[in-house]
Amino acid sequence: MRIKTIATLTMAATLGLATSTNLYAHAEQRQEVEIKTQKLTDGIYVLFGRGGNIGLSVGEDGAYIIDDQFAPLSDKINQAIDAITDAPVKFVVNTHWHGDHTGGNENFGKQGSTIVAHDNVHKRMSSKQNLFGREINPAPKIAQPSVTYHKEMSLKLNSDKMRIVHVANAHTDGDSIVFFEQDNVLHMGDCYFNIGYPFVDTSSGGSIDGYINALETGLTLANDETQIIPGHGPMASKKDMAAYVKMLTEIRNNVAKLKQQGKSLQETIAAKPSEKFDEKNGKAFIKPEQIVTAIYNSL
Repeated sequence: MRIKTIATLTMAATLGLATSTNLYAHAEQRQEVEIKTQKLTDGIYVLFGRGGNIGLSVGEDGAYIIDDQFAPLSDKINQAIDAITDAPVKFVVNTHWHGDHTGGNENFGKQGSTIVAHDNVHKRMSSKQNLFGREINPAPKIAQPSVTYHKEMSLKLNSDKMRIVHVANAHTDGDSIVFFEQDNVLHMGDCYFNIGYPFVDTSSGGSIDGYINALETGLTLANDETQIIPGHGPMASKKDMAAYVKMLTEIRNNVAKLKQQGKSLQETIAAKPSEKFDEKNGKAFIKPEQIVTAIYNSL
């Protein structure tokens, strides 16, 4: 069994904080969280819970995960991993700095896991940040990435080559997408929201053009058999993600045309440039006026 986590907040208190501040409103809000596991290949799994979807690799070299959700869920995440393998989690790869993907870093760090992420994730986690109008203090040093990279790096473990690729100024300025070459599994982090419109965090360096480029980079890595893990939502295919890119590109171009005509942000919102897609994509975390605002401000 793994070392128990040292989270000091109760589950209810933490979920209440997240709800009251709207800090992680795109994560499912409920007090009783179940970690559900889906096997993708003999060595790759995805764990669904509350927060970013977790990728898990297991094999002869041990276990390693992509993202780790919120700190109070670490025990449940460990229990789900224990049901698959007795191996310790050697590495945690963070796709970006947001707390619904890095909240468990301190717990896994104290269990001996090495935290891996892009250089900008370390910069943001080691300094004060602002998200949704709330000041975020620096993470404890043990929760910060101790192994970072600039453009791309690889981990050759468990009979696979895992490529970690930086996609610039997409969801944030420190996003990684992760591709398991042999298993043909692609983890997109929050560069793909398979639940509706994406959150483009312009306060953390995100932009709509970078976001679309990140999706297109993912499409170049994938083929028709690739299993795609989105940051949020169910598993997807290359066809699903291609349709998502097409949708975002059309909205982006609609907003750009209005902005070029001299329309103000409010006039652009009133023109409803995303209306064609709102019924399907505008009812989750990000509403139509929010995606239009993010696109307008980042162009």
